[in-house]
Amino acid sequence: MSPVKPSFETATRVAARAALPVLVGPAAILVLAAAGGARPGPAVLTAILAGFGGLYLNARVRRVELEAAPVAAQAPAAQQKAPPFAMILERLPDPLMVIAADEADDLTGRRFVFANAAARELFRIQREGTLLVTAMRNPQVLEAVDEALFGDIERAVEYETGGSQGRSWIAHARPLSEGPEGSRLAMLVLRDETDARRSERTRADFLANASHELRTPLASLSGFIETLRGHAKEDPVIREKFLAIMQAQAERMARLIDDLMSLSRIELNEHIAPLGRVDLAMATIDVIDALTPQAKEKAVSFDPVLPPRGAAVVEGDRDQIIQVVQNLIDNAIKYTPTDGVVRVEIFPGLAADAAAGPRDPAAARMSLLTPDHAAGERYAALRVTDRGPGLAREHLPRLTERFYRVEGQKSGDRSGTGLGLAIVKHIMNRHRGGLTVESVQGEGATFGIYLPMAKAVATRPVAASAEA
Repeated sequence: MSPVKPSFETATRVAARAALPVLVGPAAILVLAAAGGARPGPAVLTAILAGFGGLYLNARVRRVELEAAPVAAQAPAAQQKAPPFAMILERLPDPLMVIAADEADDLTGRRFVFANAAARELFRIQREGTLLVTAMRNPQVLEAVDEALFGDIERAVEYETGGSQGRSWIAHARPLSEGPEGSRLAMLVLRDETDARRSERTRADFLANASHELRTPLASLSGFIETLRGHAKEDPVIREKFLAIMQAQAERMARLIDDLMSLSRIELNEHIAPLGRVDLAMATIDVIDALTPQAKEKAVSFDPVLPPRGAAVVEGDRDQIIQVVQNLIDNAIKYTPTDGVVRVEIFPGLAADAAAGPRDPAAARMSLLTPDHAAGERYAALRVTDRGPGLAREHLPRLTERFYRVEGQKSGDRSGTGLGLAIVKHIMNRHRGGLTVESVQGEGATFGIYLPMAKAVATRPVAASAEA
């Protein structure tokens, strides 16, 4: 028997009656606010949680129908045909779908008969009747949908989407009443739990890292204080020496806490793309100016090769991009020997392959972060080259791990926290950019980043120059 697809109005009415008890969070508040013009009070939410949400929604929707009648009379015919249920569900922030099926053994018979705007955008659903398996591949969610369709079982499933911008979801599958000709209907609602999960992980990581990394300098400070209160109390030479060491340890703890807080803030908003525009060349010039006194103390000079103003405008957060450039140049200064040169280059208008391509084919190279490339995307690449000891190939994969340090390498008097490159990686991931490293032992290393260019200036490649 050929499957009979339920009507659009039938699917949306059934979904509207069943959606509210599931969407008791922000989505439920939005539905009720859209229907009644005001945020529901505690008594209303209590009634929803008690199971009277469907009755409440029906009354509110009827009120919308009556109040919207004069406006609907002036609307185009296509808009007048859309039922109020569909308009409410269409504007929900959470993806909501109604799925129809006829036979349990026919796996290709699960089809969308309704999907709101959020669901269409998330799953790229082009039309009604799209197969469920073409949009959703998670086996646990598919199993929950089958249980709702053919077992009348309501179930919630947690799952995560992959990719560089992975997200955490809770999928609610709920059975609905039967459609025409005995077809089965189920509702699938997705709630984005990414922010909550990131907050939990960020808090746990911060506590673990802070307790682990602060233990050593605190123990050192306690030991020196105990010594100063003992036999070294009257020895001015030892006292000054110990106080200098204690000050250095205290400064390192302050830098460590600042970096941990910065990393936590970045991770918390890593899935939210920045909206601003930044001239990468001008930001790099600001960083070079700020780090020039530190470079002069070590007799290190800069060799900038930058494009003209306005040629390398990228999409991003200026403060975070400056933080990335500063971390890379600061590391280069640390590892460059006295009287050495740090080379800073920017190349705008590159394709993804060119932006991530090698600078020295003979060097050991690795991509530490590769973004999801959009077709025709153009990038501005920044490369920072030092003349330090370089890195062995086996160290490259671990450079962005927290607190990872290459044994035997010294970075000058001001030791780092081991979080600089981890911060760079997370900022670049938020900006949908990439991070590369290549190195030749004994000759130095080159760290490169590349960022999507602002659409208005993402044109053909511009030759780098030193005129900026």
